[in-house]
Amino acid sequence: VQLQASGGGLVQTGDSLRLSCRVSAHPFSRYAVGWFRQAPGKEREFVSVIGRSSEETSYGDSVQGRFTISRDNAKNTVYLQMNSLKPEDTAVYYCAARQGTAFSYIRYYNHWGQGTQVTVSS
Repeated sequence: VQLQASGGGLVQTGDSLRLSCRVSAHPFSRYAVGWFRQAPGKEREFVSVIGRSSEETSYGDSVQGRFTISRDNAKNTVYLQMNSLKPEDTAVYYCAARQGTAFSYIRYYNHWGQGTQVTVSS
């Protein structure tokens, strides 16, 4: 299983970005996909996860109400729409996948993408 994250960039406070995570897994519908982020000098933290069903989603407290996760099984892709971005959202964003139940804990994921940098200037 390979994951390719994309869509990061440099934006200003209040702007929006959409990250994409393409997953080479079959059938993709069996996989839960999560987004995690890591800022310099900090531990990697949970951002959001989507289960095998698009109705099963979860968000970290710091992004709840601003970020939206979705999936397109026809394209083997999960999206993270990020609105109202803040400087504290600056980090490398990683997507990760696992078969079965969606978890917010890093240790449950055994497939990871390479990460995409998001920088929010004040």
